[in-house]
Amino acid sequence: MQLAGMASNRGRNLTNIADRAPGGAALSVVLTNDTDAPVLERAEKRGIPTEVVEREGDGRRAHERRVLDALEGYEFDLVCLDGYMRVLSDTFLDAAPTTLNVHPSLLPSFPGTDAWRDVLDAGVTVSGCSVHVVTDATDDDAAVLEREVDGGPVVTQESVPVYEGDDADALKDRVRSQGEFQAYPRAIKWFAAGRVTVEADDEGVPTGVTVDGDTGGTLPERRLAAHDRAADLRYGENPHQDAALYADYTVREASVVHADQLNEGAKALSYNNYNDADAALNLVKEFDEPAAAVIKHTNPAGCATADTLSEAYADALATDPMSAFGGIVALNRECDAATAEQVVDSFKEVVVAPGYTDDALTTLFEKENLRVLAVDGPMNVRQPMTEKPLVGGRLVQERDTQSVTPGSLEVVTEREPTDEQLASLVFAWQTIKHVKSNAILFADGTETVGVGMGQVSRVDAVRLAAMKAEEHAEGKTAAGAVMASDAFFPFPDGIEEAADAGIEAVIQPGGSQNDDTVITAADEHDMTMVFTGSRAFRHD
Repeated sequence: MQLAGMASNRGRNLTNIADRAPGGAALSVVLTNDTDAPVLERAEKRGIPTEVVEREGDGRRAHERRVLDALEGYEFDLVCLDGYMRVLSDTFLDAAPTTLNVHPSLLPSFPGTDAWRDVLDAGVTVSGCSVHVVTDATDDDAAVLEREVDGGPVVTQESVPVYEGDDADALKDRVRSQGEFQAYPRAIKWFAAGRVTVEADDEGVPTGVTVDGDTGGTLPERRLAAHDRAADLRYGENPHQDAALYADYTVREASVVHADQLNEGAKALSYNNYNDADAALNLVKEFDEPAAAVIKHTNPAGCATADTLSEAYADALATDPMSAFGGIVALNRECDAATAEQVVDSFKEVVVAPGYTDDALTTLFEKENLRVLAVDGPMNVRQPMTEKPLVGGRLVQERDTQSVTPGSLEVVTEREPTDEQLASLVFAWQTIKHVKSNAILFADGTETVGVGMGQVSRVDAVRLAAMKAEEHAEGKTAAGAVMASDAFFPFPDGIEEAADAGIEAVIQPGGSQNDDTVITAADEHDMTMVFTGSRAFRHD
C-alpha cells in the first residue's frame, strides 16, 4: 500500500509510519504547506519525495486543487494527515482516496484544535487518541463548520491515562508516544491487509467503519494494555494451551518479539522458544565484550565473554553441553562462520544475534529446524519496566539494571581478592541476575563453570552448581573458581559446601543476621568474600 502524507510541522507520526512500514505500507510522498516545516528534512533523510504547496490567500478550494495537482504524479492508496493545519473540504476529499487523521482525544469527546487542554479542563482520568476517516467539515462557501470538524467515523482508538499534575505538554507527549504511535500504524496495517470497510451514504460521505477480525474472545486481536497480536502460536507451554504473541511496537531495544526469522522455511517459534530466546538475549545484553549464552528453560546452561565470539560460545557451551542440547543460543555480536560451525555441532532450537555473515547463514541454514533470528535495535536496556500477568491483575516492576564494579564491592574477609578474582566476581554477578532463584553460579575468569538454579534451599543450589561443574562441564573445574549467590547466606553451610568444591572467592549481597558467622566461615577456609549490598532475585 502506498501512502501520501500531509503535515504542517514535524510530522512525527509520518516519521514513525515511514520507519515502521506497517503492513508493508510505504510513503510515496510527503506534502506540506510550509517551506520551513521540519517534516521536509525528515522525509528527505528517508528518501521520501516531498512537495510544498504554500498558502497563497487564494481560498480553501483553490488551495486544495493545487494540492491535488502536486500529488497527481504520485501513486497512493491512502492519505495520512499528521498535524496538517488546514481543514479539508470535499474539493480534496472527493478526488482523493480515503483520508485518515489522528486526533489527540477519544472522539467524539473533545474535538477541535485544543483537545489536550479541553481534556484537562474536564478533569477526566482517561484520554487517548482516535484515528478517523476525514469528512467534509465546510459549508458551500468553504467556511469551516466547527461542529463537523473531527466528525468522521473512527477506525481505531488508544486509551492513555491522565495523571494528576499533568499539563497540556505532558499529556500531549504521552498521547503521542503511547497512543498515536500505536494506533495510527495499526489502522494503516488494517487498511494494507484489506480488512477495513468504509461505509458511505448515497452521496459518498463516509458514515462508518468495520474491521474484519477485530473481535474479542480468549485471545483478542487487541488488548487494553496496548499490545497488538503479532502471531498465533502453535500452543502455549503445553499442547493443550492456546497461545498468541502480542507486540509492543514502541519498544526501542533489540527484542525477539520484533526479530526477523531469516530461514523462513523453518517452523515458527513456539511460546517456549520466545520465552527462552528473550531470556537469552537479555543475558548477553549485560556485556560490552563479545558474549554468548546458551539457555534452557530460561536458565543459563552456560555464559561467557571472550576476545572473540567463537571463543565466548565455546566457553559457554562447555559449561554444560548435555543441558545445552535443544537449547537457545544468544550472541551480542554479528555471528561469524567460526561461531556458526560450533552452534550446529549439536541440536539447538534457536539462535538469536544482531546479525550474521553470509558464511554463517550458509552454515546455520543447513540445520532444517534451527530457527535463525536477527534482532534490530540497541543491544542495551531501553525498556524500563517489566510486567507479569496475574489472575485478576498484573505485577509491574523496574527492570533489574544493577551492575557492579570492582570499586563498588565491599571486601568483608581477611583475604583480599586479586584483580583477576574481582573481574570474575563482577562477571558472575552480572550473569546470576538471569538465573532463577535460589541461584548459585560458579565462574572462572569470564566464563561459567557450574550453575545451580531454582532450588528451594540455597545450600542445595551450591551442591547443584558443584555437581554441574565436576560432572557436566568439559575442561573446567570448580577448584579455584569464584561463586556468586543471588541473595545472602543465612547460615555458613553454603560456604562450607563451596569450600569443599574448591571455591576461593565469593560475591553475595550480605545483610543476613548471621553475616558475622558466614564471614568467619569464609576466613576459616581462606576464602575472600565481597558484598554487593543488593540482591538479585529472579522468580520468573
